[in-house]
Amino acid sequence: MAGHQGMAQGDAKSTVQNPMKMHAAMEEMNKKMAAMKMTGKADVDFAMMMVAHHQSAIDMAKAELESGKDPVMLKMARKIIAAQTKEVAQLEAWLKKNPHAM
Repeated sequence: MAGHQGMAQGDAKSTVQNPMKMHAAMEEMNKKMAAMKMTGKADVDFAMMMVAHHQSAIDMAKAELESGKDPVMLKMARKIIAAQTKEVAQLEAWLKKNPHAM
């Protein structure tokens, strides 16, 4: 990860806002995942963790759309938002149908 970080900092086209939002999204995901109380049920734990993981990807993709310039990366960001928004909804629906102790 450090190699990617250095590239972003050295890229003259990067904006301060974009990397900070992406980093904040990762930090938020890490906090949520670390604070989650695991149920011991693999399916439930997987679904809960993936909601946080996918939301972080959505937030990072939104930051890319705000500041990115490369058409390939912008297209990928739009695809990530669409696909992972749908997957978050599916995971949340599954969690709603499969109650668990938190």
